[in-house]
Parts: sequence; C-alpha cells; structure tokens
Amino acid sequence: MTSRGTTRWHLLAGVIGPVLFVVVLLIEGWTRPGYDPQRMYGSLLSLGDQGWQQIANFLVAGALFVAAAFGWRRSMPDGPGCRSVPILLGLAGIGLIVAGVFVTDPSNGYPPGTLPGRSDTVSWHGAIHDLASVFVFFGLPAAMFIMARRFRGEASRWALYSLASGVATLLAFVGLFAFPDVLGLLQRVAIVIVFGWVARVSWRFRALTWEELPDHLAGQL
Repeated sequence: MTSRGTTRWHLLAGVIGPVLFVVVLLIEGWTRPGYDPQRMYGSLLSLGDQGWQQIANFLVAGALFVAAAFGWRRSMPDGPGCRSVPILLGLAGIGLIVAGVFVTDPSNGYPPGTLPGRSDTVSWHGAIHDLASVFVFFGLPAAMFIMARRFRGEASRWALYSLASGVATLLAFVGLFAFPDVLGLLQRVAIVIVFGWVARVSWRFRALTWEELPDHLAGQL
C-alpha cells in the first residue's frame, strides 16, 4: 500500500472511531437495565455483567483514535498544530484505552444496589480512569482551539466550527458539576460534540485530493 493510501486508512479510522464510540454509548445507555443515561456517567456502563461491551468500546475507539493521529500528522506536515494536535489526538486515544482497562468505581446508583451519589473513596483503578479522562475532555478541546487558529487562514467556517465546538465542550463539561441531575446527558452532549469534530476533520483531511494539495504537501502524504 502506498504512503498516501495508508494515510487515508488512518484518517478513515478517525471517522469510524468517534462514530462507533458514540453509537455504542448511546445504545448501551438507553437499553441497559437499571441504568439512567440522564444522570449517570457513560463510564459506569463498564460495570456489571454487560460491562465488557463498553470496555470493548473504549479499547476499539482508543486504538482507532491513535491510528487517526498518524493520519492527522501526515496531513499537517507544517503550520500551526502540525505536531501538537496529532499528539493531543493520540493521547486522547491512549486515554480511552486506559479508561477501558482501568474501570471506574460504582456510583450514582449503578450498578443496581449502589448508593446514590459519588463514593467517598476512590479505588486505584478508579483514580487512573478519572485521570485518563483528562486527555479526552481537556486535550481534545485544546486541539480544537489550536485547529481554529490553523483553519483561520484557509477556511473561516472550519475555524468558527472548531472554536465553537471547543467552547461548547468545556461548557458542557463544567455543567457536569453544576447540574448533577443531568450530568449523564451533559457528558453525552460533550462527547457528541468533541467526537463529532474529530470525525468531521478526519473526513475533511481524507477528502483532500492531489489537486487540492500544494505540491510540497502532496508528496508527503
């Protein structure tokens, strides 16, 4: 396979990974017995007899994010964010994998029989899981803001889209603490926004043709 062909496959992973994760998360949330997607974190789906499904979702999506990071790097050989953004995307993928390996602690009444609210104690694997989420909920918005600067010089609507998505993701994440009764809903809003952005930018990079790329960039794809 040519270098260009490999890059296109990596970018396709950047489309499939986010979409797959969101679809599985939403379906699992609405169909899992005893689970309330409006007030429960998505990570809680990793617990219980069916927890393996969300664990697999974390692992597969994380691997696809890491693959996409290579495609983004080759699609941005220079310019703003050419190094930092693929790194942030790759770290988000690693964060998803770590979140799948180290499951969160029971809380908010799930699995059924768990006391309402968040536990006063955090296990070692729960702490690692929470730390891994930082790479997703803060790393990817950082990538959005950097890409907004990059897009500003070539496509204003993409710059605005990236900037607005970054702000909306952070606001939704802050809302998790301000409105605990709908924290599950707000987390899903944040995930849909940020993962949707990754998928759309990946598709944009993949759709570039030889004619649309400058000669000195085309040779590096």
